[in-house]
Amino acid sequence: MKKLFSHIHTKLTVVIVCILLLTDGCSAPNHEGFAVYLTKGDIPPAQMPALSHIDMADQPVIAMDDIISYNAKTHEITLTTEAFVRISSLEVPLRGKSFVVCVDRNPIYHGAFWTPISSMSYDGVTIWKPLMSQEPHVITLGLGYPSSSFYSDQDPRDNAEVMESLKQAGKLTDMPSATTSGRLPYFMTGKTPTAA
Repeated sequence: MKKLFSHIHTKLTVVIVCILLLTDGCSAPNHEGFAVYLTKGDIPPAQMPALSHIDMADQPVIAMDDIISYNAKTHEITLTTEAFVRISSLEVPLRGKSFVVCVDRNPIYHGAFWTPISSMSYDGVTIWKPLMSQEPHVITLGLGYPSSSFYSDQDPRDNAEVMESLKQAGKLTDMPSATTSGRLPYFMTGKTPTAA
């Protein structure tokens, strides 16, 4: 009888441990940090402000591992080559392609990938689709399209959670940018960058 109770106790302990591990895995906070997600169903950018809930894609289009650095002053993101190719290859319609900036899968703000050939204006945070040949591999979280004069809301990019997440990951910089001197980014000039 003692062996039976011991065996039952052991099995019960194993079952409880398995249940705890499973429930902990489901409820444990996601520690992926800063990430950019596309929306499920490809929600048009014009519809995003009216939504109380946004369903995001299962995987980020830009994850923390894709980021080499994030400039806190200019909101320029230097990407790995693989991530840059992924962003350059995105199908971005003229009306834009919605994204959501998250920390640990919690939405912080939304915006849209935008193609520089679009004639439609946009009053939101943008990432202009870069040319695949662009060097360096930098994208920018900008305001409005075709210029910041089309943006009229409060700037969400300096969000404390976003900055802290990037800082903890060692990605945050505030060095002067190559594209903030009043010059257009390489992909807009039609020129091929030359080595210094």
